[in-house]
Amino acid sequence: MSLRQFEYALAVAEVGSVTAAAELLHVAQPSVSQQIRGLERELGVELFARTPTGLVPTVVGRAFLREAEVAVSASRRARATARAGADELVGELVVAVQLGFGTRQLPGALGALRDRFPRLEVTVFEETSSAELDRLCRRGVLDLALMAACERSPADAHHLGDEEFVVVLGAGHRLLTADRVEPRELAGEPWVRFDRDSALDGVLLNVLRDNDPTPVTAARVSQTATAVRWAAHGLGVTLVPASAVPHGYGHLVRPVSPVVSQPVIAVLRQSAGPAETALLALLRKEIWSESAGQDLGPDQSWVRPPSTANSAPVV
Repeated sequence: MSLRQFEYALAVAEVGSVTAAAELLHVAQPSVSQQIRGLERELGVELFARTPTGLVPTVVGRAFLREAEVAVSASRRARATARAGADELVGELVVAVQLGFGTRQLPGALGALRDRFPRLEVTVFEETSSAELDRLCRRGVLDLALMAACERSPADAHHLGDEEFVVVLGAGHRLLTADRVEPRELAGEPWVRFDRDSALDGVLLNVLRDNDPTPVTAARVSQTATAVRWAAHGLGVTLVPASAVPHGYGHLVRPVSPVVSQPVIAVLRQSAGPAETALLALLRKEIWSESAGQDLGPDQSWVRPPSTANSAPVV
């Protein structure tokens, strides 16, 4: 077995066909077919089943692909570390960010990283679940995870700062006349919420726990920008990190009183290499703890003093 076979199998699983996998990998289709057949012969199992919608991994195939993903990620990191010099860094950096956190800070840090190491390839994906991020970290698939602190946060996590949460209201909502909103004033409101196992939905339930323990759910969405837009159109109110509010919606945002904030941490893989270490240093330079009324764009209609709330440090 070879890493090339692993990479071909992972590509087929991702796109669902040999033809599409060949296009993704920029190789000839027969080469992918031969490598997959050779791999199956060597393993003595069928990795993929043909269905009307394409090739899908078998039960055994899924188990194999999980380990293949770990091996390929480790190989890429090894190559990047070996090629890293004082002024050059190449290879692939895999970053996962928990939905809604670091929306403003991560792009700035990644931009600075690219300016410094233009040959470094960075893959970023969003994940809603703290449990899934924890699982991916433990499997060694990720180089760096940016997430909200939770009970499962590792002891060596790096505390970057705090994300302050704000309420987004619909145009003409009665609470837009207030400078800030208390949780009790939101009792009975319909909510645009997030996935049940997401950190964002957990923050909402914690805020409403004493005032509206069974909130009315108008809709569940998977993106913060969608939640803000739907709330703005009157479907329901929503609660999101201040930095996740898109430009053009600042006039519909109000801070929560008392202040609601969530510590944000970075988790690096064991034996972290120079790429993830450099990204961590750049993330530390970003502004994390600031007034929720800042940086909402030219349309913001309210300003309040900086938060005085304290968050327990993670590290």
